[in-house]
Amino acid sequence: MHIHFDVPADPAYPGRVAAVLSGVRLRRYTVIGAWLVGLGVVGLALARVTEWGDKFSSLSTALVVGGVLSMLYAPFVRYKARRRSGDYAVEGDYDITDDNIMMRSGSESGGIAWEGVSRVVDTPEFWIVYVGRMPATVIPRGLMSDEDAETLRAFMAERELLGTLADRCQRGLIGDAAPASAPAPRTG
Repeated sequence: MHIHFDVPADPAYPGRVAAVLSGVRLRRYTVIGAWLVGLGVVGLALARVTEWGDKFSSLSTALVVGGVLSMLYAPFVRYKARRRSGDYAVEGDYDITDDNIMMRSGSESGGIAWEGVSRVVDTPEFWIVYVGRMPATVIPRGLMSDEDAETLRAFMAERELLGTLADRCQRGLIGDAAPASAPAPRTG
């Protein structure tokens, strides 16, 4: 397999990449914020119906405010990332082979060996490539031909990197956990 495609110098592209990658890293703040808001609302409800509730009302209010701020943190960071990254629009390209993913952006280049990839998450616009628990890069499907995208999807599915949540649960790869070992190379 050899897939090559170019990435044009689109000012919006780096912002979309930054938003996707920061969204993955910041999802926990939204979840924590929702829990804090829930606990705060329960505390405020208990404060209204119990005689000792006035002791908990200020704590419950602080939980609600902290939870809302935590939930607003991720959208704020994504907004800032989109604004800052517009200045980084340069031409680049991807070369994807059976062995690695090579990326070039302006004068910089780097690569990721498929052996180091722990999983690939499918989003509407990108495949997010993880090395261990961290998202390492994205592969933009919209810039590939349909044939190349299907070839790469089949390659990742064969290596058991890309699958549904149910597939990952059956194999014991729940959440952000990386596989215990890399898949054994196929022989034959």
